Parts: sequence; structure tokens; C-alpha cells
Amino acid sequence: MSLSSHLQELKKKHAHLSTSVETLQRSPASDDLEIARLKKEKLMLKEEISRLSAT
Repeated sequence: MSLSSHLQELKKKHAHLSTSVETLQRSPASDDLEIARLKKEKLMLKEEISRLSAT
């Protein structure tokens, strides 16, 4: 897998997590721990994207 395609996949996952977090936050019966877990995963993806983009 090339670097650009790997970055593309990471960006897709990040966007999907963003959508999931927004949806859960709008839900009245949302699970705060699940939202926190998704946000942490999203942040780790963002950091990896930044790290790989800098190379």
C-alpha cells in the first residue's frame, strides 16, 4: 500500500469517526464512555495522519 493510499484510508476512517461521534452526541441515550473512546481513536488517527503527512 502506498503512502498516499494509506493516508486516504486514515482520512476516511477519521471522517467516519467524526460522523459517528456527532450522531452519538445528538442521541439522548448516548453512552459517554463510547463517545470518549471514539474521540480518542479519532485523535490518534489525526496524529498519525499529521505524522505521515510531514514525511
